[in-house]
Amino acid sequence: MSAVLSALATMAVIAFAGWVLATFRVLGPGAQQVLARLVFALATPSLLITTIGEANLSLLLTRTAATTVVSTMTVATLAAVLFGAVLRRGRGQATVATLAASYVNAGNIGIPVAIYVLSDALAVVPTMLMQLLVLAPVAYAVLDTAGARRRELVLRPLRSPLTVGALIGLTLAIVPWTPPDVVLEPLRLVGSIAAPLALLTLGMSFAPVRRGDTPTASSTPPPGPAPGHWLDVGIVAVLRGLIHPALTLGVALALGVGGPALLAVVLMAALPTAQNVLVYALQFDRGLRIARDSQVITTAVSIPLLVGVVALLA
Repeated sequence: MSAVLSALATMAVIAFAGWVLATFRVLGPGAQQVLARLVFALATPSLLITTIGEANLSLLLTRTAATTVVSTMTVATLAAVLFGAVLRRGRGQATVATLAASYVNAGNIGIPVAIYVLSDALAVVPTMLMQLLVLAPVAYAVLDTAGARRRELVLRPLRSPLTVGALIGLTLAIVPWTPPDVVLEPLRLVGSIAAPLALLTLGMSFAPVRRGDTPTASSTPPPGPAPGHWLDVGIVAVLRGLIHPALTLGVALALGVGGPALLAVVLMAALPTAQNVLVYALQFDRGLRIARDSQVITTAVSIPLLVGVVALLA
């Protein structure tokens, strides 16, 4: 338990360092965007290539992976019914709200948690693959209102660096061939910076925005809230922070998952809403306010939630 709490404290210190760097402009304006792109385009794909490529693919056929699929799809379906059929929100609003409730921050927070708390980067892979290969393409297809662009929009998530890195890793894990060290060692070295850089970027996102700063996905103010907005945010927060972790725990126990695997799968389910949800909302100009507010609130709630999960299951 002390080792896990020490890992959480390490993450907090690195994130705080990012906040200090951004608040006092040590790296200059635009540093957060540069580091975020580095994590997204190079460091995390490198980590996925080496981690998945050297893993036994049985990890995708385990009861832990099944727990991730069942719990995530259940939460997404429940959110879609609530926002679409019960509350009768528009298609765009309901889709973004569903994503906010089911699409977790597996990159900036999930990878550091997997590495520092669980000492196993593979713990985040089932969640990340589920989101990249299922949730994102489906959301793109639903949010698209111009049928002529649908094929491009559905394929776009599949061409993201994270998806490409995961698919390359899966290929290396399947084929009976191992790349030479001259190829793998640079990827391992670059992949090792993914977690600390992601935490620095996360800390930077909480720094105050100054006049003259370039607007970003996290700083652009969305339109004012519509009627029922805070009800929607509250539902997202409950689904994201309570229902999903509790459901995951129940499914995992029912499937016989225990020990470190149980802690890992519940921790992944307790992660906050991903910033990608706001990116999708900005791209399609739908659900901007709920994407922004859900991300902020669930991120704040996730900190004591993660500690609570560790205290209960570690």
